[in-house]
Amino acid sequence: MKIADLGCSSGPNTLLVISHIIEQLSKQEHAPREIQVFLNDLPDNDFNNLFKLMSTNTNTNTKNNNIECYIYGAPGSFYGRLFPNNNLHFAYSSTSFHWLSQIPQGLEKNTKENIYIATTSPPHVFEAYSKQFERDFTTFLKLRGEEIRGGGRMVLGFLGKSVADPTSKDEFKPYTLLSETLSAMVSEGLVKEDNLHSFNIPIFGPSIQEIEAAVESEGSFNLDKMEFVFVPWDAGEDCNNYEKTDTSGKIVAKCVRAFLEPLLVVHFGSSINVDRVFDVYAEKVEEHLSIDESSSYFFHVISLTRKTKT
Repeated sequence: MKIADLGCSSGPNTLLVISHIIEQLSKQEHAPREIQVFLNDLPDNDFNNLFKLMSTNTNTNTKNNNIECYIYGAPGSFYGRLFPNNNLHFAYSSTSFHWLSQIPQGLEKNTKENIYIATTSPPHVFEAYSKQFERDFTTFLKLRGEEIRGGGRMVLGFLGKSVADPTSKDEFKPYTLLSETLSAMVSEGLVKEDNLHSFNIPIFGPSIQEIEAAVESEGSFNLDKMEFVFVPWDAGEDCNNYEKTDTSGKIVAKCVRAFLEPLLVVHFGSSINVDRVFDVYAEKVEEHLSIDESSSYFFHVISLTRKTKT
């Protein structure tokens, strides 16, 4: 059996997922004796750290399950081909698929102080992000349709929005707060206004309707099941990576910094004090959470089956 983790990152959670899959497979009456797991992410992902973790992590020990597990790195964008035809039995992706292949064209300086879609964004900004998602998702489904065997399965978990109209509800408030943080630093002369106006985050959270339309239009997969969960912004507060004295604002700031700091550094260069950005950002998040403690991400989980190939 061949399995792919699409957007694996480089931390221990990757190994926990593999361990869980092996555990579930071992309970099956006709469990495979061997599985191959391909860990995919962009080429600059720290694959070395992953394989170092594997050498010391007991979660990937398969001796007690009678399943031999062989793990490989598969660098590359999942918006391109990664595997041979009819190669995979199962593919999954967690908290990666909301990343677009690129910033939508034409938005270089059209979002002003907003670094992402906001409720006040003009219609062409919504349309540009939506069309980019449609192109990317269609490409992704087509490529995985070539790589996954007929009857093979795919499970995707990613950020989304609960309403079709993006102007009716700000479901990506963390990015709005980061926009406000950077705008305040522009006012203080700590960030150049032109740099802020040309900074956009290549992330899109689709609605249920957008997902269903893309799957049906592309045609390679059946959409078997779609669920959603609301994940609190500070859901990781029990994680060992945080200090006991960290407030919810600091926890959210550390989480957002983990994936956005590289983008900020590349775009703003040495002109930005990243520590200062996320200190101020943590304060803004803390203030927001003191008013709305229920702030959550809307998270899609979808299960698809590759249609039988003729």
